[in-house]
Parts: sequence; structure tokens; C-alpha cells
Amino acid sequence: MPVAELRGVTKRHGQVEALRGIDLSIAPGELLALLGPNGAGKTTAVRILLGLAAPTSGEATLFGYHPASQAKLRRGALLQVAKVPETLKVREHIELFSSYYEKPLPIAETIAAAGLAGIENRLFGALSGGQKQRVLFALAICGNPDMLFLDEPTVGLDVESRRALWARIRGFVARGGSVLLTTHYLEEADALAHRVAVIDRGRIAAEGTPAEIKAQTGTSGLEDAFLAIMKENVNALEEVLQ
Repeated sequence: MPVAELRGVTKRHGQVEALRGIDLSIAPGELLALLGPNGAGKTTAVRILLGLAAPTSGEATLFGYHPASQAKLRRGALLQVAKVPETLKVREHIELFSSYYEKPLPIAETIAAAGLAGIENRLFGALSGGQKQRVLFALAICGNPDMLFLDEPTVGLDVESRRALWARIRGFVARGGSVLLTTHYLEEADALAHRVAVIDRGRIAAEGTPAEIKAQTGTSGLEDAFLAIMKENVNALEEVLQ
């Protein structure tokens, strides 16, 4: 059974159709990278799987249940809009978030998994950008989830901080966790993803392993493959309009 799944999901905002009958699934222990230009429907798909929005039609499930059910206690999320009080210490944030779950990770394990040893007693507001992002990652994993939603988790980070967070994500997957990752860094998707889904104008334009996507487009890099898929979609749309 897929850990998370969209089946024939459509989402309309007035006259705008953000998703157009898409099918998407994430298997246990899999990292799926959802790629697409701004406005393609990535955030809408993530919000539906998190139970923060309802599909206009179709079905979304998380661990076989409605995403807003008790199943939500088995997932964690690191979203672009995440904000936490800057006047609390790192450990205080983790302790607070851990209290929301029945069987959270031990605090020391969360601190170690997120690479926060040595700064756990510092105020959140005194941290660097990379350190803050690691704290937000800790808050996503402290509930001992089976599934993580990571929405542009490394945006704005320097190369060293980005690679450090990659290592944390790989560690989560190595322990059997599943991940849905959205990113504009194609190198990141190529390095981390077991499978890639490219979404454009609310539809899945391509899907497969990074190697399969590159082979399908005759390119050597995922960035070139992505651009080729986008160009092909534009050409197909122009033919329809003609």
C-alpha cells in the first residue's frame, strides 16, 4: 500500500484549475521529488496530502486514511512558510513539539539526527540560517513520523548547509521513512530522489527515476531533462491551440 496517494485529484480555485486529475503515490521508504515551475500545482498537491486543503474531485489518502484523520500524527512537515518564536531555545522548541505526539523520539535522538548537538541551548533567534533550517527539520522529525513532507527545505542555504541537510534527509530515508520533496534545485532532486515526478499546469508531465527521466529526454543532467520536458509541453500546447 502506498504511504501517500492522490487518485484522479482535481483542485479548482474559482476558474483556475490548479490540479487536473493527477495520480501520484509515494511508496514506503521512497523519496519522491515533485518538480515543476512556479504555479504548476506542487504546493496544492502537498497541501491536499497534508489535509490542509480538500480536492475538488478525486481522492487523497495518507497511510490509507483521509489526510486530516489521525494519520496526520504519522507525518511531519517542513514548509517554506514555517515560523517559530525566536525567543525560545532550540531544546525548548523540540520539547514543545514532541509533546504533541504519543510516541515522539527521545529529545537527545532528535537533536543528534538533526545535527543540533552543541547548540540546543541557544535561542532560535540567535542561530544562522542553516542552523534554523536544521531546527525546523528537527521539529518535522521529533514526532517519530513515517512520512516527511519537505517543501523547498534548502532554499536560501549555502552549499555546506545544504549538503548537511541532505545527509539528515538521507538518514531519515535509510531508517525506512518516506519523503515527498519539492525543490527548484535540480541537483538536489538528482542527488536524493529515488523517483521524480514533473508537474506542469496541474498535470503530471513525466515520471520515473532520475536515470529514466534523463534517458527519456536524451540528456545527461536532470536540469537539462527538466527543461526539455517543459519545452515539449509548451510545443504540445501550441499545437493544440493551432
